[in-house]
Amino acid sequence: MRLLTHNMLTSKCVKGVMQGYPLGIQATKVQVMESDFNKDFVTRVIPKLDYSTLWNAAKTLGYSAELPETLVENYEGNEEFLRKVHHVLLEIEVVEGDLICPETGRKFPITSGIPNMLLNEDEVRY
Repeated sequence: MRLLTHNMLTSKCVKGVMQGYPLGIQATKVQVMESDFNKDFVTRVIPKLDYSTLWNAAKTLGYSAELPETLVENYEGNEEFLRKVHHVLLEIEVVEGDLICPETGRKFPITSGIPNMLLNEDEVRY
């Protein structure tokens, strides 16, 4: 699971959960997988992110030193910053571990890089 995916996941459908965001991460296996840098993609995705959630996820995984703690002004023209965001968003992958609901503590397993967000029938909010 890449941190781009993590930034957009929530456990809001779990019964009793009001926000369910951001999910915590407990990683047991993380790997770095290189991918081609696409400046336009990264520039377009940044406004859709919760940047502090991204930074905190990177911190949890030991990669926060690669990003400034707050979003850089005029980032569109800052290729060095965009490359750092690209690396954290698209090249760091949680292969094994858990996502954790911030309200209930319910764990969602990550196996082979795929988060399992399926709920038991008694957990679903209707």
